[in-house]
Amino acid sequence: MVTSFNAPTGSTTRLRGKLLLLLAACMLYSTAATAGSWPKPPSIHAKAWAMIDARSGQILAQHNAEMELPPASLTKMMTLYLAFEAIKQGRLNLDEQVNVSKKAWKIGGSTMFLDPRMHPRVEQLLHGIATYSGNDACIALAEHLDGSEEAFAERMNEKATELGMRHTHFKNATGFPTEGHYSSAIDMAILGAALWRDFPERYKLFGEKDYTFDGRTQPNRNRLLWSMPGADGVKTGHTHAAGYCLVGSAERGTTRFTAAVFGTKSDRARAQETKVLLRFGFRNFVTVRPSEREIRRKVEVFEGTESHVWLKPVLPVWVTIPKGKAHLAFRLRYKAPLKAPIKKGEKLGMIDAVLNDSAQPHVIRSFPMVAARRVEQASWFSRQIDAIRLWLRGDDTVANNSAGDHPPADATAN
Repeated sequence: MVTSFNAPTGSTTRLRGKLLLLLAACMLYSTAATAGSWPKPPSIHAKAWAMIDARSGQILAQHNAEMELPPASLTKMMTLYLAFEAIKQGRLNLDEQVNVSKKAWKIGGSTMFLDPRMHPRVEQLLHGIATYSGNDACIALAEHLDGSEEAFAERMNEKATELGMRHTHFKNATGFPTEGHYSSAIDMAILGAALWRDFPERYKLFGEKDYTFDGRTQPNRNRLLWSMPGADGVKTGHTHAAGYCLVGSAERGTTRFTAAVFGTKSDRARAQETKVLLRFGFRNFVTVRPSEREIRRKVEVFEGTESHVWLKPVLPVWVTIPKGKAHLAFRLRYKAPLKAPIKKGEKLGMIDAVLNDSAQPHVIRSFPMVAARRVEQASWFSRQIDAIRLWLRGDDTVANNSAGDHPPADATAN
């Protein structure tokens, strides 16, 4: 059940608003610090690990999640991300033929067995990277897109920054051990979720169990595809320095988790530990999507041609909550007084998703709120009247609107 707090009125509004804002800050801290509010994560035998909800982006379990470690072939997830992006933008075609350089031919490790006489199509290289983990395919594709693997790696880093991967730096397209090439469990979980979110039509590539190229059939090394119902990705990795790594994903209903495990001791162990994490997620959490009517709020506007404006979330809101924790409420925070002119789509506040469990209420997510429509500035005379009203009210700098007001049918923004 989704509920809303009642809004205080009059002078009490200002006092309670300021107190609630302070309480929100405290609760934001306690959400991260109070483990008792969430199901206790399982014991995972790995150097570092993290699991996020791919729809809400919430981190549900982690250990050493920001530790900068060799990512091995998990790197290839970013190589594929840039390839998918180029296809989506029309800069790359699946039927394009690609040259194979001597560098790609001689790279070694996991390969598609390419040689310079071949001219594979882009589509074949994508399969070769996702299923075979082909180092030669990565280099051939990187050189085809940017002229050199070094130039391609620069774009990999730019995209990592854009996606919020704060503990990652790429030096190559393959994950071959190189000084200064590193990532983290949380960053790779973020990247895995981004691949599904941004390229849903390409994501099925990661669920491919085997692929045949040039007469050779090779299996996907991701054991989850055979051993866990609903598993559909993402990528394995292994070097001596990295150990055995895996980013795994699975979906049940509207709930999708992405888990990253770094530094296990064997191929079997990385699949088993990732499976433990994903099962923990499905056993204990559910992803919900409140309707926009439950989240929209009407707030007062001064010096405008209208006295109120509706605020709505920028994007559809998904929230991950523990199963059985049914009381989810939403509280708006915004800086008051709001004065016209206000642009449609202008960010004017944040709304907190507040979980009222048996322990204590705490904020689990916050979302930007924007104006649903434009509010023009009023005449000089009307602005003077509002200035007097504000002076009589006193110095009010922050407002909190938690009301259950919902707009009439004709108030929905286009």
